[in-house]
Amino acid sequence: MIYEEISTGSRTRRTLTGAARVLFELNVDGPLVVGLALIAVYGLIVLYSASGQNVDTIVRTVVRLGLGTIAMLVLARVNPNFLRRTTPWLYAIGIILLFIVAAVGHIGMGAQRWLNLGIVRFQPSELMKLAVPMMCAWYLHERALPPSFVSLTLLGALILVPVGLVAVQPDLGTAALIAIAGALVIVMAGLQVRIMAIFAALAGIGAWFGWSFMHDYQRKRVLTFLDPQTDPLGAGYHIIQSQIAIGSGGVFGKGWMNGSQAQLEFLPERSTDFIFAVIGEEFGLLGLGLLLLLYMFVVGRSIFLAMQTQDTFARLLAGSLALTFFVYVFINAGMVTGLLPVVGVPLPLVSYGGTSVVTLLAGFGILMALYSHRKLVSS
Repeated sequence: MIYEEISTGSRTRRTLTGAARVLFELNVDGPLVVGLALIAVYGLIVLYSASGQNVDTIVRTVVRLGLGTIAMLVLARVNPNFLRRTTPWLYAIGIILLFIVAAVGHIGMGAQRWLNLGIVRFQPSELMKLAVPMMCAWYLHERALPPSFVSLTLLGALILVPVGLVAVQPDLGTAALIAIAGALVIVMAGLQVRIMAIFAALAGIGAWFGWSFMHDYQRKRVLTFLDPQTDPLGAGYHIIQSQIAIGSGGVFGKGWMNGSQAQLEFLPERSTDFIFAVIGEEFGLLGLGLLLLLYMFVVGRSIFLAMQTQDTFARLLAGSLALTFFVYVFINAGMVTGLLPVVGVPLPLVSYGGTSVVTLLAGFGILMALYSHRKLVSS
C-alpha cells in the first residue's frame, strides 16, 4: 500500500507508507529513480562482459555510482533559491579550475584535462556541464523573454568561454555537450527561429575557420565519418568494427559474453565509448531496444518533472538537464552506428567512467530538487 488512511474523529486523512514515504521525505521522484536504477543495473551486466569479466572495473563503477547517488540525494534536498544564489560562484569556480587545468593539469592519453588531487583525479570540465546551463538560467531568471540581442551576446560569452577552454585541452566531446546544455536554455527561453537560423549559419562559418585549428586526429574523425573506408585500419577502424559488431548481433544477439568482436578485442574502447556496440552484438536489436526504451522513459519523466516547475530559473534549468541527457544518448548511439562523427561521448550510466557518472546523477538530483520545491520557489 502506498497510502494509509487514518481516522481522527469525523475526518479521515491519507498518509504515505513504506517506500513511498521514504522517497517523499528524501525529495526524490520514485519513477525517475527506478528508471535510472534499471539503466545502471543493465550497464553493470554489460560492462562485466565488455571489460573482459574484470571485477575491479565493476567495483570501481559501483563505487562511482554510489558517490553519484549520494550527490543526487543531497542535491535533491537543496532549496532551488539556494541553487540560484550560488550559481554565479559555481560558474566562477569552474572557470578558475579550467584555467588551472590549462596551466598545471595532469596529462593523460595526449590530453590535459585533469587535476590530480592525490587520491583521485578530477575533471573540472564535467562541472561545467551543470554550471553553464545553471548560469544561463540564472541570467535569464529576472529578464524579459525572449532574450534581447544584448542578452544573447552575453549568454554567448558565458557559454563560449568554458567551451573554448575545454576544446583546447583537447576534449571536443565535452566541449560540445557544454555548448549544447547552454544552448538548450536559450532555445527554451523563446529564441526566434530566424535567430536560430542565423546562429546556425554562424556556427557553420566558425566550423570552416576552426578546421585549420583542429588536431590531425580530429580532422581524421570528421573525414572518417564521411567515408570510414578511406582509412579502414586507422581512423575508420573504430566505426567499421562497431558496425560489424552491431550487425552481427542480429535480432536476438549472440548471448552474454559471447560477442566475438568484444571478447576477441577487435572492438576498441568497448567498455567506454563503444559499449553500445557490445550490447548490439551480445543482446541484439531487442537488447538495444530495451535500453533505448529505458532511456526514453527517463527522458520522458524528466521532461514531465521540468514542466511542473513554476519559475523561470527552474523551468529553463530543469528542461536543459532533461534534454541534455537525451543528447548524450543520441550522440553516443549516432557515433557508434556511424551516423555521427566520433567525439568521445560515453553512454550515460552504462559506459565505464569516473566524474561523468557523478555529474550526471548530480544533475538529476538538481532536477528533482526543482520539482519537489516547486511550490516554495518565489518567482
